[in-house]
Amino acid sequence: MAPRRAVQLSLKKPTYAVCVVGAEMLVNVHRDVPRDAKTFRVSASSKVEVLMAYDPRRVTEPTGKAHWPLDANVDVVISVDTASKDLNDLKVKVSYFKHQEDDPLGHSMLYLTAVDVSLDVDSSRTGKVKRHRGDKKTWRWGPEGHGAILLVNCDKDSRGSLEPDLNRSQLVSLDDLQDMSPIVLTCDGPDELFDRHKLVLSVSLSDSRRVRVFRARAPGGTSIFDYKGVLGPQHLSYRVERQLGEREIGFCAEGLTFPDADFSGLVSLSVHLVDTVVGMPWHRALPEVPLFTDTVAFRVAPWIMTPNTQLPLELYVCSVTDAHGSNEKFLDDMANLALKANCKLVICPRVENRNDRWIQDEMEFGYIEAPHKSFPVVFDSPRDRGLRDFPYKKILSPDFGYVTRELLFSGASSLDSFGNLDVSPPVTVGDTEYPLGRILIGGSFPKSSGRRMAKVVRDFLAAQQVQAPVELYSDWLSVGHVDEFLSFVPTSDPKGFRVLLASPSACLRLFQKKKEEGYGEAAQFAGLGHKVKRSINEMLADRHLRNDSFHVQSCIDWNRDVLKRELGLAEDDIIDIPQLFSLKGAYAEAFFPDMVNMVVLGKYLGIPKPYGPIINGRCCLEEKVRLLLEPLGLHCIFIDDYLSYHRLQGEIHCGTNVRRKPFAFKWWHMVP
Repeated sequence: MAPRRAVQLSLKKPTYAVCVVGAEMLVNVHRDVPRDAKTFRVSASSKVEVLMAYDPRRVTEPTGKAHWPLDANVDVVISVDTASKDLNDLKVKVSYFKHQEDDPLGHSMLYLTAVDVSLDVDSSRTGKVKRHRGDKKTWRWGPEGHGAILLVNCDKDSRGSLEPDLNRSQLVSLDDLQDMSPIVLTCDGPDELFDRHKLVLSVSLSDSRRVRVFRARAPGGTSIFDYKGVLGPQHLSYRVERQLGEREIGFCAEGLTFPDADFSGLVSLSVHLVDTVVGMPWHRALPEVPLFTDTVAFRVAPWIMTPNTQLPLELYVCSVTDAHGSNEKFLDDMANLALKANCKLVICPRVENRNDRWIQDEMEFGYIEAPHKSFPVVFDSPRDRGLRDFPYKKILSPDFGYVTRELLFSGASSLDSFGNLDVSPPVTVGDTEYPLGRILIGGSFPKSSGRRMAKVVRDFLAAQQVQAPVELYSDWLSVGHVDEFLSFVPTSDPKGFRVLLASPSACLRLFQKKKEEGYGEAAQFAGLGHKVKRSINEMLADRHLRNDSFHVQSCIDWNRDVLKRELGLAEDDIIDIPQLFSLKGAYAEAFFPDMVNMVVLGKYLGIPKPYGPIINGRCCLEEKVRLLLEPLGLHCIFIDDYLSYHRLQGEIHCGTNVRRKPFAFKWWHMVP
């Protein structure tokens, strides 16, 4: 309920006032009172509701024709629920008395004109604007919450445009209106009233950098030129142009920036009914005071990541050529995998990737959603190598948005690449639910001075609020990415997923078992002519390799404890995938193709072929992974990525990227 506005009465002349539908007005019956008056009585037109506000401990409500006492702090509150047809067509009369049976000592007359002014948005989050008389100026999370949602207009609806729609102060396409949140201004009342009063739409200076509002020059505009920006950067207020008889005026709003360290995501818009003082010249110097203000709140929709458990829609991969030739065979394998998963394959040609194959490191797919619209948004990493233009020039398009964060004072490190960015499936940790999962990033060991993901990226991810980030320890790796030691796979059981962790200990146990079974001479890297073969016996006897593996296992075990604590995992939720690492100086690298660095397309897993020891015609590493994963309903497809990816310190996940289906769960139902 808006604050009550007070109106003063006079015994000498009638008082004229404007009353807003649904807003209470306080009538001051104590200021101008006849001498000797002790009581008063109020009468009003049938369309005026009169409420007497008093302390029942001090005043007894009169019955019949009894009067109200003037000395007992009784307030008169009036309200109306429909707009006037004519000026001053509503009346309130206050009569003053000395004694109960006396004639009145005097009267005060109040003539009212009721005007219906309301600013409304999709506060109930149904996808449509409905009249809302409750609290519109606050925004609440949860299934019972309220407050409208604003999409950052970060796509490019006009193919002729070179930049996102939000960079343009004018509409570039009528399709652009679908990305915007509708606003309805109700302005019903006698036309003559608006000759003396104006409606002003306003936004604060800070919010003006984060939202832009458009209005159609005529109802139902059919051209982009029918729309003009009225609020936004450098436009803090707009005097609404109301036509004769116009009762509703439509606007639409777009977000200009995502939540971040300096922006909570909340913006507000207000409409003011202002009495325009006319007459004597000195009146023009008086400040305009709003008679009524209505405010609505929006929250800018967050950027949301999708985990491996969401169905794949598109698989991205790069076509490249180097000294070992093209990666055509790898592309064929990806095409077959995408076909099995009923997923579209998108190949980024060399002219667009400039021979940069690490498409996972360049970008991350997510989406934004409001009740009226949802579309995917690619997050472009600060990495900026050969693929640096691909997200902006090729993915940014109609209903496909773009966002990035730039490093202003330093270059990007390896940890700023998005192979170092992942998200868990939905989890529950104690009493706290994370229905959209939790973001995982890699960094240095706590309180150490090692490498971390850039603060500007970490701040952006945390500011989205709906996927509270967890920082893991990945600085022990040469490349330093979380996708080198963990992955998530979907399952059909109640848990819905498993966490896969690379495990040197599991690999050494497997090799020890095979040695005891008499297969100690079976060789790692069999079938790779350009790679020195290592027998199981040699690997187990290699003191450096074993020590390196113990060190790496301790690093992974530290992350294991963090994952169990921060994702609410039990030991049964984790599967150890056999994998050896070796140290190059202070940092670890995969000793053979890193099987955890897989691409997950539904139940189909594209796993780097490990070239493990061949026993009875089969790779024992592949057999172990199948034994671990296929009982869960997963299909393990081992793909040779050795020459094209592994020798360059990357694997299949690093060289692919997947756009996935958004969550069915609505982020605004959360309570962060």
